[in-house]
Amino acid sequence: MPGILVFAEQREGKMKRVGLEALGAARRLVQKTGGEVAAVLIGDQIASEAKTLAAGGADKIYLAEAPELRLYSSEGYAAILADLAKRNQASLILMGATAMGKDLGPKLAAKLKGPFMGDLTGLEIGEGGSAVATRPIYAGKLLSTLKSRQPTLQVATLRPNVFTVNPPDPARAPAIERVTPPVDLSALGAKVKEVVATVGSKVELTEARIIVSGGRGLKAPENFKLVEDLAEALGAAVGASRAAVDAGWKPHAYQVGLTGKTVSPVLYIACGISGAIQHQAGMSSSKYIIAINKDPNAPIFKIANYGVVGDLFEILPLLTEAVKKAGSEG
Repeated sequence: MPGILVFAEQREGKMKRVGLEALGAARRLVQKTGGEVAAVLIGDQIASEAKTLAAGGADKIYLAEAPELRLYSSEGYAAILADLAKRNQASLILMGATAMGKDLGPKLAAKLKGPFMGDLTGLEIGEGGSAVATRPIYAGKLLSTLKSRQPTLQVATLRPNVFTVNPPDPARAPAIERVTPPVDLSALGAKVKEVVATVGSKVELTEARIIVSGGRGLKAPENFKLVEDLAEALGAAVGASRAAVDAGWKPHAYQVGLTGKTVSPVLYIACGISGAIQHQAGMSSSKYIIAINKDPNAPIFKIANYGVVGDLFEILPLLTEAVKKAGSEG
C-alpha cells in the first residue's frame, strides 16, 4: 500500500523540529489510510539523528550521506527524494515550509509531475485518497482549502510549529537503509560553497524556547534595542508583529503571525503588541505568554498568562536589569 515519505531537514548535522512535526502528521494520516511512513535524512555524518526519527514514528529510515550533501543542494536533494518516492510508490511527500522546503518542495513536485501544496496549517486525506489541505490566504484573514483533482503523488510543505510531534517511543527500531544518490554529486549544475547566516537574532525564531517580540508600541525602529537587550539577557530570539515589519522596523524574517512564522516557545513576551487575531494565531500555542502594553483593553491580554499594564519604555530596562542581576547572582 502506498505510504508517506517525510524529508527530515537538518542544518549543521542537527535535525530541525519541523521534520518531527511532519513525521507526526504522517503518522496520524496513515492510521486512517494504512501504509508506512518512511523518513529521509540527507547530509554528511548525520547517522546519529536517525535515533530521533525512529523514536518519532518512522517505520523506515533512508540515510543518504556524502560530503557533497553537507550543504543543501536543490538538484542533489530533489534527485534523491524523487528516486525514493518512485521506489516506495509514495502517495505523499511531506517537509517543512522552511527556506529549504520552499525551494525544494516545488522543484520536487515538478520533477515528479505532481501537484504542490505549500505552507499548510491543516492536512487530511479525503475521499479517493487525495490530500485535503488548509492554508491561510489574504494576510491570514481567510483559510483556503486545497484538494488535488486526482489521487496522484503530491508534495506538501507544513508550516513549522503547527503540527504535533509524536510522543517519543525509544523502543521503536525501524530498518535503516543507506542509499546511494542517483546522480553524480560531483557533476551537479550548481554547488553551494558557503551558507552565511542572516545578521540578526542569534537564536532561530521557530526553534527558540524563549521569544521577545516588539510591536508598534515601540514607536520607532531604534527602540527595538529595548527588546533586543532583554532577549540577549534571556538568551532568547527576537520577534516582531506585522505592524512593526510593515513599518520597516524589522525584516519579514522576524515576523510572528499567520503571514509570518508560527512559533511555540516555552515563554513568549509581547512588548507593545496589541494582539491582532493574525498575530495570536502565530504564537497562541506558547506555553507561557507575558504581555506588556499600556492599553488595558489590548486583545493580547485575553490570551496572556501574565499581563503588565504600563509604559514599556520604563518596564523593559528594569526587567532587563533584573534578569542580568539574577544571572550574575545565580
